[in-house]
Parts: sequence; C-alpha cells; structure tokens
Amino acid sequence: MAANPPSREQGLHQPTRLLCMGEAALTEGFRLIGFETFPDASEQALDRVLTELLRSRERAFIVLDASLAQCCSLRLRQVRSEGGRILVTEVPRLHEPERFRGTIDDQLRRLLGGAELDEKG
Repeated sequence: MAANPPSREQGLHQPTRLLCMGEAALTEGFRLIGFETFPDASEQALDRVLTELLRSRERAFIVLDASLAQCCSLRLRQVRSEGGRILVTEVPRLHEPERFRGTIDDQLRRLLGGAELDEKG
C-alpha cells in the first residue's frame, strides 16, 4: 500500500531537514552542528538529493558551497523558482571567501544601484 502524501497540517509539524553540500572542509563544520552533509558533492549528487526532496515533499534548508550553488543543475533552478518547502542558500568556499558573490548580489545591485553597493562592500 502506497503512503499518502502528508497533509498540510502534518507538513507543519514535519521537521525541516538541514543539509550541507560542498567541499569536505566546509561540510565538516556543518556536520558538527547537526546538518546532514555531502562532502565533495557533485552536481549529480545535488540533483539526486533535490529529486528525492521534491518527490517526498519534505521541507529542507540546504547550504551549498559557492561552486555547487552556481552549477547548471536544472533541479536546482526548479527548486529556486518554486520556492516553498526547500530553501537553498550558499556560502563561500573556505579558501576563497574574498571572491564570494552570492546569487542575490546582482539583484541588490539592480535594486540599490551599483555605486551604493560598491561603496558599502
């Protein structure tokens, strides 16, 4: 007998999965604070995890290192465009924090204007 998908009420009480995917040194820190980790994850591993989350309708908070967050994954693009149960954020690679540019940077630059954002950081 197939399991029924969770109702809206059940979904409110469903715990949010905490996941971190990226370079091993980064994921180790997240593992220590209770995240499920995927050290040195590939784009294919990311797609598998996202497919599973979409299929199971689980809630999740996913931290990706910058290189994985900027990959060409169609599943990642789908999750970001749908919003809702799966929240994705990114963090800089440990050895290149000064080169980090989050996906929201361009949106902020358009909203605030390039000069103002450049002056502040």
